[in-house]
Amino acid sequence: MTPMAPDTRTLPPDAPAGGRRKVPGDGLAVTSTQLIEFYRIMVTSRGIDDREITLKRQNKTFFQISSAGHEAIGVAIAAHLRPAHDWFYLYYRDRSLSLALGQTPYEHFLQAVAAEADPASGGRQMPSHFCDPRLNITSMSSPTGTQFLQAVGCAEGGRRAAGLAEMRKRVGQVEEDEVVLVSAGEGATSEGEFWEALNTACTLKLPVIFLIEDNGYAISVPVEVQTAGGSISGLASSFPDLFIAKCDGTDVIDSYKASRAAVRHCRQGRGPALVHAFTIRPYSHSMSDDERAYRTVEERFAEEEKDPLARTRQQLLDLKVASAKQLDRIETEAHAAVREAAARALGRPQPPPERALVNLYSETAPPTKPEFDTEDSAEFDRGSKELTVVDLINRCLGDEMERDPRIVVFGQDVADASRAEALEQVQGKGGVFKVTHGLQKRFGSDRVFNSPLAEANIVGRAIGMAARGLKPVVEIQFFDYIWPAFMQIRNELATMRYRSNSAFDAPVVIRVPFGGYLTGGGIYHSQTGASLFTHTPGLRVALPSNALDASGLLRTAIRCDDPVIFLEHKHLYRQVYNKSIEPGKDFMVPFGKARVAREGSDLTIVTCGALVKRSLDAARVASERDGIEAEIVDLRSLSPFDMDAVAASVRKTNRVLVAYEDGLSWGYGAEIAARVADELFEWLDAPVRRIASRDCWVAYAPQLEEVILPQVPDVVSAIRELAAF
Repeated sequence: MTPMAPDTRTLPPDAPAGGRRKVPGDGLAVTSTQLIEFYRIMVTSRGIDDREITLKRQNKTFFQISSAGHEAIGVAIAAHLRPAHDWFYLYYRDRSLSLALGQTPYEHFLQAVAAEADPASGGRQMPSHFCDPRLNITSMSSPTGTQFLQAVGCAEGGRRAAGLAEMRKRVGQVEEDEVVLVSAGEGATSEGEFWEALNTACTLKLPVIFLIEDNGYAISVPVEVQTAGGSISGLASSFPDLFIAKCDGTDVIDSYKASRAAVRHCRQGRGPALVHAFTIRPYSHSMSDDERAYRTVEERFAEEEKDPLARTRQQLLDLKVASAKQLDRIETEAHAAVREAAARALGRPQPPPERALVNLYSETAPPTKPEFDTEDSAEFDRGSKELTVVDLINRCLGDEMERDPRIVVFGQDVADASRAEALEQVQGKGGVFKVTHGLQKRFGSDRVFNSPLAEANIVGRAIGMAARGLKPVVEIQFFDYIWPAFMQIRNELATMRYRSNSAFDAPVVIRVPFGGYLTGGGIYHSQTGASLFTHTPGLRVALPSNALDASGLLRTAIRCDDPVIFLEHKHLYRQVYNKSIEPGKDFMVPFGKARVAREGSDLTIVTCGALVKRSLDAARVASERDGIEAEIVDLRSLSPFDMDAVAASVRKTNRVLVAYEDGLSWGYGAEIAARVADELFEWLDAPVRRIASRDCWVAYAPQLEEVILPQVPDVVSAIRELAAF
């Protein structure tokens, strides 16, 4: 829509109300054309909100959350940003911002009606969950605050790729002066990840703009309850190299000025910026909320005077940018365009039922693909010595980093030494278990580096790097401490492909030392809990029991396009019995392919991880003393797992014992037992048995650890009882 005869002359500086103004700065000004376009987008944004509210009341859509009150800051900051050049991590009140970047009302309505044609998610996400890979608008989610660390990772990925020629070639688009915008309401700054993100952005001086749109309420909780002193910009003022700009987010010219200064600071490479925009929320939080329950009539009435649409219209009239007639026409045309877009979207169908599981995992490079099965063509050097699990994981990481320049390795203590002056003088740390030892010296500090002691920071940054094409292989130091990252893993990493309908993915590998049997590991260095991750759609989970499988499964995890939790059992790291010769640089084990570790005819033991060796030892005892021949199936990957191999063994032996290290109740093996009972009942000559840990934490005292964790005699007893049934 073209406005009538716009005045494109520059506005004069700092005119009083009723006059004409120029935005202060270095000579760049807001033009009349820009102001009229701002107003058109703002009216359109509000019109979409109002039309969605009507459609929700008519039961033609299923949810509505409004951007009303945030329109001015959205269009103002977008004017300084470059779609498809910069990167964007938006939140649900950024409708005007996304429209200003290039999205259309029709695209927003497609998401509201849950249409299959919805370009943001294909009907998977609620309305106002913006996503557009054409514009570098990454897929947003509903959790508050998770976007901060991802934005930092995205900026960091660009910075690292810009300095490494081979990585830059493989990653693709990297702009020298790009910035990353991440936005949120003031309530989201109560999340710890906001502070983690500020810390890393300032430490690395990354070009991240933190836009905090402060409407005074996080649903019903007012800002003074959320934030000490009531001002997030005040709290953040001590961060080094952080430029802070405050503005009236309902005043489009003031917002333009503040945003411009923040963007310029970041483009000049001077560090991150925080724009604290004070907005309003004239509608309830969403249509599931009624603000009359917690806001007074007087407060709501006073807020109406700050409505950005009314204020901008009056500014345009006062500055003589447009006449009332011109503005009326803009409003009429904008509302007509909104109605037409809504009508078109209502005619588009929802996704058919058969699309429900599409794009949950990669369809081009899943770890189950036959191309990842090279077990029969391993290139063993028979003259070389056998290596431990730690050795072969380290070699695999090195080989893969050499093959793929996109790979970065980071986490707590994974580098050899963070300080460059020390690197050539010391042996190097390389992880608390030495798994990454020497990789920093070999590949440099831009590809192997330490993180803060913050697990969500590690995973969130990795997701942001992966969004723009890097391949992060990160380490969480102990499984026991993975839980601060669980929100990032379950709600962000695992959902990325599905919620964006494959517009974005996150093929991150998370390596994590796992499990007990340490003789003194205690409560916080012995935990298991794989079922929490295997129960998460979108994730792949592996648990090798020996060095050869560790090498093959890790190589597959790195080369596939799905996010992987790679569990490395600490007890198995340096055992002698599970060593292997180096199998070659292309040795891979596909996920979902079990290994028969021992042939048998009397019963089947389905197991994984540290219980494989204990099951083998128990099977030998049962064979020698009782003549019972147990077949042992080592699952190797837990999600997916090889039900075909389990079924083939059970059909042969007609009895099954599931042995696992998780707690007996609700542990990983419970699902295996349920599947066997459900699908193989007619082949069973005895009940399905389980042997597992006690439903208890692993105690420090060795005598207590011994009775809490399943031991060889426990497995032997279970074998005898099952065989005798």
